[in-house]
Amino acid sequence: MRPRLLVIAGPSKDSTIPLPDAEAALGRDPTNAVAVADASVSRKHCLLRREEDGRFRVKDLDSRNGTLVNGLAVKEQWLHHGDEIATGDSVFLFLLEEEDLPAPVGRVEFDDSHPTAETKVIQPKEVLYLQPDRLLKELPPTSQVARNLNALLKISRVVHAIRDLEELQAQLLDLIFEVVPACRGAILLAEGAKLEFSCLYARTRRDRQPQLVRVSRTIARQVMDENVAILGVDVPTSGALRDVESLVASEVRSLLCVPLTVFQRVIGCIYLDSTNSTSRFQEDHLQLLAAIAGISAVALDNARRLQWLEQENQRLTTEVRQEQSLVGEGLRMKEIFQFLARVAPTESTVLIEGESGTGKELAARALHRNSKRGNKQFVAINCAAIPETLLESDLFGHERGAFTGAAVQKKGRFEVADGGVVFLDEIGELAPALQVKLLRVLQEREFERVGGTQTIKVDIRLIAATNRDLTEAVRNGDFRQDLYYRLAVVRLTMPPLRERREDIPMLTRHFVQKYAKRSKVKPKPVAREAMAALVNYEWPGNVRELENAIERALVMGSSDAVLLEDLPESLLEQESPAEMHEGKYHASVKELKKQLIIDAVEQTRGNYIEAAGILGVHPNYLHRLIRNLGLKEILQSGLRGRKFSA
Repeated sequence: MRPRLLVIAGPSKDSTIPLPDAEAALGRDPTNAVAVADASVSRKHCLLRREEDGRFRVKDLDSRNGTLVNGLAVKEQWLHHGDEIATGDSVFLFLLEEEDLPAPVGRVEFDDSHPTAETKVIQPKEVLYLQPDRLLKELPPTSQVARNLNALLKISRVVHAIRDLEELQAQLLDLIFEVVPACRGAILLAEGAKLEFSCLYARTRRDRQPQLVRVSRTIARQVMDENVAILGVDVPTSGALRDVESLVASEVRSLLCVPLTVFQRVIGCIYLDSTNSTSRFQEDHLQLLAAIAGISAVALDNARRLQWLEQENQRLTTEVRQEQSLVGEGLRMKEIFQFLARVAPTESTVLIEGESGTGKELAARALHRNSKRGNKQFVAINCAAIPETLLESDLFGHERGAFTGAAVQKKGRFEVADGGVVFLDEIGELAPALQVKLLRVLQEREFERVGGTQTIKVDIRLIAATNRDLTEAVRNGDFRQDLYYRLAVVRLTMPPLRERREDIPMLTRHFVQKYAKRSKVKPKPVAREAMAALVNYEWPGNVRELENAIERALVMGSSDAVLLEDLPESLLEQESPAEMHEGKYHASVKELKKQLIIDAVEQTRGNYIEAAGILGVHPNYLHRLIRNLGLKEILQSGLRGRKFSA
């Protein structure tokens, strides 16, 4: 067990930090055991402590931005392998298990001197062990054919039964050492057009752990470039090899190097050498090793690809989790994080309320990710986006012939989500007939497909969300009271962005990083005036509107920073805060808008509809301009005593 932190976001991204056996403080201060050069991290941010039973705990040290574990703010919590720890803009993966470590790299040292010639070279078509018919004809009965064929059969069985690249390389060298009297061996894998070495594994016959083995780069490159196998029988006396400094320094007596080829494509080579003058390599060893390379090349290539896919999958999963995580550090968001931490491990049905764009689905995904169903399906359904005539079939599925066009049987979303979580967004838009069927699913966890008679049982957790006031809908008869009580076992209200303005700078940085990466551009700082405008705005579209505004600013902006003029016009129309110093252009445009509106309203004697007609805008837009520009009191004051219609 080697506890460590893999940095997946922040200034130290892609680095690995080993953890000491006792405790390690993490923070911005260089004296910390885990020092993080990140301005968003407190000087003493959190403490990672190893308990007597070997398990680790993380404790927040009253940091400014808090410590998040798997997206939830914590004061103190046990850590498990694969947990994600976020401290400000820096994010770490807590790793314990050895299999998640990069495969131990065999230490290989290359020598760049050039031998004059090779002592023995064979082409792939000359490898006897890959041509059984020719082998039986050409080799005498007294040869070691049977022993070598048995060795090849054993190697074939073993190498194609191992998926882990490190274990495959170790087993392969073990088997090679059984049939070839080598003292040291190395498996070198390369990739790319220039065949740069990307994976090096080396060890001695006696020690199964990776060891330093000096390999002649010239010989390795010749083997791969020319796709030939090389045998050096008596290196000290060979004119071809005695001038290679690495071989002389290592006192190498004989060597073998054969290419690893997959579909006529060289992916690396196997290198063996011996310092024993009494156990020299022979041509039979060269033939055998070339055959072993032919058998194992595909297995090595597949294991390497699988290792890359697993690492890429972990990276992409982490990126998705970051994009789908709630962001905030204010009091309201801390309360949300505490709520999610308490409710996530339970099986309770949760109703999430809040305005559009407040992050209701992100909260639902946080509940799912931190529950025991976290590795199961999360099926999201927008009840308002699917026509009522199709929603029943989409939720419960249908049998073949249930209605016109039902040519085959189809599973519904509830059936697909069996074992996982169903998220019903905009639940307030559900038709009365479907409310009855949903109530049965909540009570009994069973239903029938459309047109079917067989009862289907499912094991699901249900999370619902709405931007409507369901208590008002119940009073009006638009929503079933019994269904409401079933849904609202636990209720969570997501606060609008205007009620948590302290989170806007952090959200802004998050979206700048997100869309800069997506657009493949360098992240831009946000000018002070632009940030003041963002914080001062009312955000009727909440976090979703802020996200769109930042994406637009990055796409449309032409300077090295996000400036005031890069923001949407609706933000520029608002009354400027005291700390915001506008440029002359923006101030003049705003004053002109104010004067035009005042003149139009006075001309129509307070009739806002007629004033909107004069200005050529919709009355709703005129009301928004009046509110954003702070004209309401001015107009009321100027028209006081006059009779006007709103």
